[in-house]
Amino acid sequence: MRRNRVGWLLLSPTLIILFLVGIVPFIYVLYVGFFEWNLFSSDRAMNFVGVNNYRRLVFDERFLDALWVTIRFTFFAVISQLVIGFFLAQSLLKNFPGKVLFRIVHTLPLMIAPISIGAIWRLLTIPGFGPIPFLLQNWFNIDYNIGRNADQAFLTIILMDIWHWTPFVTLTLLAGLSALPAEPREAAMVDGANSWQIFRYVTLPLMRPIILTVLFIRIMDALRTVDEINMLSNGGGPGTATRTLGIHIFRVVFPQTDYGYGSAMSLLTLYFTIVICWLLFVSLTQLRGSRGNDGGER
Repeated sequence: MRRNRVGWLLLSPTLIILFLVGIVPFIYVLYVGFFEWNLFSSDRAMNFVGVNNYRRLVFDERFLDALWVTIRFTFFAVISQLVIGFFLAQSLLKNFPGKVLFRIVHTLPLMIAPISIGAIWRLLTIPGFGPIPFLLQNWFNIDYNIGRNADQAFLTIILMDIWHWTPFVTLTLLAGLSALPAEPREAAMVDGANSWQIFRYVTLPLMRPIILTVLFIRIMDALRTVDEINMLSNGGGPGTATRTLGIHIFRVVFPQTDYGYGSAMSLLTLYFTIVICWLLFVSLTQLRGSRGNDGGER
């Protein structure tokens, strides 16, 4: 009993901080979501509207467009990072000239703040100044301008996110690959399996929990990406090509000062994120449970 008391006493500062910065704001946002509240309108009072804010979301085309942009951005960015990161992690298991230098340069984007990432890519993509429009125009005769072309703007934010977060995926998968037992691979080689078969039937199943964990983390991050996209495309690009949910909520809450509706959007976005992460978590726990049962049967 005394050890339990000491443990809770040591944890109490962290629990208090988590309560103040996590639970209290959540309850407040949940409360405000049931009101119509605009501090800069003629009527500054909080008018109770019930679930009307959530009903508006179902028919709000801008919100639905932002949701679709966010889903597409998350899917293409995370899948690309996973594929590229896995390939780079496999390559880093081998020795080649310049390996140490490559690992250092490859991890540099992780040390840069997201808003600085957006500023760097904005400088790279400015027509008439940035190297990307210059090279595409002179080498491939492509008119590159993310301020006019919606497809180019959307592709650019995906490439920017890939450049920023692929090192994280690479390092995580590299740690997992380095920790894999050598016996299954050696047994497959003795049985005459080729490289693809070893990857498909040995490496990939063993790496599945780590891959799901990486997906869990990266999807949560991608769904709430705001800073770098806002800096690169000024919060929307041409039309709403790059207006993700985070940017859309920011524009509703701050420029429009619609706090009640913004709170409802924030809660729905949080719920959407929790559902996706819960599905990944269930997949991960079921996978571990099936492996535990297989081990027990053996």
